[in-house]
Amino acid sequence: MDIIVNEELKAYIDPLTPEEHAALERSILTEGCRDALVLWGDVLVDGHNRYGICQKHGLPFNTVQSTLFKSIDDVHLWMIDQHLGRRSVSDFQRGVLALRKREILAVRQHHAIAEAAAREPASPSLNTDAVISSPTTNEPISPNFKSREDLAKAARLSSNQVVMIEKIQKQAAPEVVAAVKSGVISINAAAAVATLPAEEQVAAASAGKNELKLAAKRVRDAKRAAREAMAEHSLPASAADDAAINGIDPIATVAALQQRIATLEAENAVLREQITELRSA
Repeated sequence: MDIIVNEELKAYIDPLTPEEHAALERSILTEGCRDALVLWGDVLVDGHNRYGICQKHGLPFNTVQSTLFKSIDDVHLWMIDQHLGRRSVSDFQRGVLALRKREILAVRQHHAIAEAAAREPASPSLNTDAVISSPTTNEPISPNFKSREDLAKAARLSSNQVVMIEKIQKQAAPEVVAAVKSGVISINAAAAVATLPAEEQVAAASAGKNELKLAAKRVRDAKRAAREAMAEHSLPASAADDAAINGIDPIATVAALQQRIATLEAENAVLREQITELRSA
């Protein structure tokens, strides 16, 4: 049979590193292709690396048809679950995969609720926590993750790590994402750098590992200074973190806060002088 390689599916999961691919190739050349390739009809779902190596060396392989897939979302969810269970997948990759799963489940549940409501428009409000059946397959649809803790548990991460990975996905320049994917910097450092303006992120990533670490340190130091300044003047300590989450440069935030504090202190000094003059009049 002719096997179809769908480039979108092939790229859905981060590729093996050159070292990992070389190790897999050595294993297949020594022991053969032990695991069957998973197909959805003619489309290759799992085993792209094994298939490529076998084609390259003219080696035999086995295939198995999956009966689980009825849509491309089913394929994506299966691929995500397969990789979430593998020890070789990095923390960042697991977080990204869990976030993808949450998005697919949320969209699927939304569509199911909308279609159920259209079928029974007079029915009471639907419970979005209930397990709903697909109107096309009549199979249950898994509810969305109810909390960030659920998502973190699925990815075997802490809730704080999930927050940082979300921030990296939303705000980080591609160069910073590439750095955390390759292990050049940690999730924590990448999340800090992601709060900087895009051009500063790119410049730090282009300068290499040490500059990325220094940029992350500058961000953390600036946030710490902002919190201390806010605490000193009875301002909410969460404002520095909120600024970072919203993509505002924390270093610029500190400068702006210091300027605002200086202005307020000057205004207070003028008021005190006016009060003193009034009392002595």
